[in-house]
Amino acid sequence: MEKFFQLFVAAIALGGIYALIALGFVVVYKATGTFNFAQGGFVLLGAYLVYQFGDDWSLPFFVALILAMVVMAGVAAGIERVVIRPMINGPPFTIVLITLGVLLIIEQAVRTLWSEPAYVLTTPWGNGVTEVAGVSIRHVDMWTVGFATLVLGGFFAIFRFTTIGIAMRATAFDQEAAAAQGIKVGRSFSISWAIAGAVAVVAGAMLTSRTGSVLTPGLSFIALRAFPAMIIGGLDSPGGAVAGGVVIGVVEVMALGYLDFDWIGSGFEVVLAYVLMIIVLLWRPNGLFGTRAVQRV
Repeated sequence: MEKFFQLFVAAIALGGIYALIALGFVVVYKATGTFNFAQGGFVLLGAYLVYQFGDDWSLPFFVALILAMVVMAGVAAGIERVVIRPMINGPPFTIVLITLGVLLIIEQAVRTLWSEPAYVLTTPWGNGVTEVAGVSIRHVDMWTVGFATLVLGGFFAIFRFTTIGIAMRATAFDQEAAAAQGIKVGRSFSISWAIAGAVAVVAGAMLTSRTGSVLTPGLSFIALRAFPAMIIGGLDSPGGAVAGGVVIGVVEVMALGYLDFDWIGSGFEVVLAYVLMIIVLLWRPNGLFGTRAVQRV
């Protein structure tokens, strides 16, 4: 039971990170109908910005985190305005390819600006462990759960109870009707991308902290492991992104902790998430909480 509870806390923490990344995918898709492959690059760049402001410029960690969120929100909104919005009525595959190109550009920019093989992100909690009822819980897992809860709670409060959130929901429901009611659709697009950029910073910092605090360009690939979470929850459901993230986190950590896949090879716990994704899609093609498409014949 001690092992189970230890793994369970780690699973919820990892699930919270995946939920943040999946939320970035979903909020952009819900607002613009665009699948944003650049989200992995936002996670990567966001983590390096936290390192730059904190470790390199000697700012306190939480100041560095907030500053990186502001900068990354501006970068993401700028990308939407310059390279995405002019193509918003173009073929969907064109926009997908553009976001993939943005991802590759961000990865190369990170390699150029931070040219050392690896950097270490310093965090206030370090590698500490706390014993709770005989269960060893890492401080990073507790902080991750707290950060994920705070950010996700803040997002849903804004999305549901503020004028900006109402405008985003109206734009997601019907862009033409929203514009007819005086809502600035373009601003809703920019805000959705800014939110995706901001939450990516938190996800990148916590993901780096959980994996030894060593920053490498491969972080963008790890971030894309949240892809099944988004699909399982539903492409247009922010709540589904959270649920999908938690499910994938639990599946990945519990499989790594309990199942023996040595005969298959390392990394099968990641593949298991995609197996679960396929099973869910065969049952519910729009995901667990996605909006079912209605076709008239």
